[in-house]
Amino acid sequence: MLIFIENTPRAYAWGSTDALPDMLGTAPTGEPQAELWLGTHPGSPAHVAKATPVQHTLIDLVESDPERYGVDGGPLPFLLKVLAIGAPLSLQVHPNREQAAEGFAAEEAAGVPRDARERNYCDPTHKPELLVALSEVTALSGFRDLANARADLLLLAAAARELGFLSGAEGFERAACRLVGREAGELRRTFLTWAFSGEPRIVEALSCLPEVLAAAESDAVGYWERAVDEGTVDPDRLAALRALAAAHPGDPGVLVSLLLHLVRLAPGEAIFLGAGQIHAYLGGVAVEVMASSDNVLRAGLTQKHVDIDELCRIVDTGELADPRFPAERLGHGLLAWRPAVPEFQLVRARLREAEAEAGAGYADADAAIRIDLPAEAPVVLVVTAGKVRVERPDARPAEVASARRGQSLYVSAGEPICITGHGEVFLATIGDGFGGPAAR
Repeated sequence: MLIFIENTPRAYAWGSTDALPDMLGTAPTGEPQAELWLGTHPGSPAHVAKATPVQHTLIDLVESDPERYGVDGGPLPFLLKVLAIGAPLSLQVHPNREQAAEGFAAEEAAGVPRDARERNYCDPTHKPELLVALSEVTALSGFRDLANARADLLLLAAAARELGFLSGAEGFERAACRLVGREAGELRRTFLTWAFSGEPRIVEALSCLPEVLAAAESDAVGYWERAVDEGTVDPDRLAALRALAAAHPGDPGVLVSLLLHLVRLAPGEAIFLGAGQIHAYLGGVAVEVMASSDNVLRAGLTQKHVDIDELCRIVDTGELADPRFPAERLGHGLLAWRPAVPEFQLVRARLREAEAEAGAGYADADAAIRIDLPAEAPVVLVVTAGKVRVERPDARPAEVASARRGQSLYVSAGEPICITGHGEVFLATIGDGFGGPAAR
């Protein structure tokens, strides 16, 4: 069956006020709308749209016939989201399978309420995730070379000293000194602990940082002009620091951000975040798929609970060579992102009508007139542009649906599906669920 699903966007403070309403065709409320969840996660299960006067969730649908609608007789192991990032998210890390199971069991045994602020593990599942940009997306993702982080800290120290913030300059210098002399992974872990120690020089450095960055923006200090001429200033890094310091003044996570890659994803580019990889999304609109979990350990840039000791226990302190995750071309108009996890994969289909001129709007030169995809396991899809028709070969009413931008479908396991129309669709399913799709 092809079943329309819908949900109410999650109203987190970092959300955009207009991006999700624009996609969904709804009126902005004036409040931030951050995430649209499309799956069976109990934190916000999708609803079956226009089914009966009584509202049914996708969980209810699966429980009504687990073998027909679920995966291996249970809920969907993946969660598809649309993100609208209007402000920086917290710096965060997700546990691996063993860490999640052990942490959840320990907190259950200790009697920590599942909705308690200090709870670290709300479920026993790991949370790898993949994000594909719909607009330009900026993110912090994975540890970069320590020498680059140290150079940026020394740059801030010199600028602070030229402005007369001597204690702040000493704080930046101490931070830089903590990135030399030992094994890189150990240095990163000890830096995280030190940044949250409350040492006075850290407080001084964070306190003067907004003025140091304001001087960079206005070129009020000759040091910045010289640094620009010498090519030692990264304007994108300065802009990210400025946004973080404005959104989270005095937060140690602003310093931690200097240890991470700053990534600008063009539409269609992706990053994959495996267990232990520290990251934060800073802005943009994206589609995201993940294992169906909500386990998050935070390292600042938030008012929520921060357990730096537990985060340091599970964080991957290795250097990440390249945060981007490449797509696999499956055929005309068809890309797939298939990380080495069993819970999910993500496919993007772009389509054009037979009479449409290639290159017009979303009917780009690579768009297909028709795409056939297997659906041996359940599929959740969201239309991100245009309007498409999804159908199965027998074309019964329950196996045909026309969906426009912002609408979503749950597709039960069964025969392949055919997609036609004019637009863009993202489809999530289990990692082993797709065979070799055919597109033309």
